[in-house]
Amino acid sequence: MDDHDRLSVGIEQKPDDAIEELNVRFRDHAIGYRFADGYIVRADSEYVHAEVVQPTLALLREAIFRVAQEEFLTAHKHYRQGREKECIVACQRAFESLLKAMCTARKWDFGQGSGASELIKLVRQRGLFPDYLDAGFDTFVAMLKTGLPGVRNNAGAHGAAPDAPAVPSYIAGYALHMTATNILLLAESFRSISC
Repeated sequence: MDDHDRLSVGIEQKPDDAIEELNVRFRDHAIGYRFADGYIVRADSEYVHAEVVQPTLALLREAIFRVAQEEFLTAHKHYRQGREKECIVACQRAFESLLKAMCTARKWDFGQGSGASELIKLVRQRGLFPDYLDAGFDTFVAMLKTGLPGVRNNAGAHGAAPDAPAVPSYIAGYALHMTATNILLLAESFRSISC
């Protein structure tokens, strides 16, 4: 809607100003959500949202990451709706889809059924991370292989006994934010390497 149309129906506020006002009202009333990139997203921590979630959403807009974007947004939707197990499973799918998209773009062969551990090993072997990183980075790579997959396996992916405790929302939040952080690191590393 252009300015003339907006004013002709009595709407004086510009769209960007309305979005900013909405976000201020959300923050002022501790709503825990904000409107960003065309979506209402949960924003438990302004810092994590600004420094991790928003840049991740921006990176995922690239065409090659479309599937990972859809899965990450699905995870966020499940998180907002309190469906913790579904959130965690969608986080893992987003992470693995990102890795598969990177491998496909670089023509790095992988098995279609490859999981995070195999894909991380492959992208590391192919030089996604600089060689000069020391053994401390090996620990980080081990966390990439086991951190989110471990949460998913223990809290979301497998059938549960009828008396199994519910997954706490803070675990789903941890999985979502860990996924965003991992996606951000991997996507930025991917963009920095030359073909």
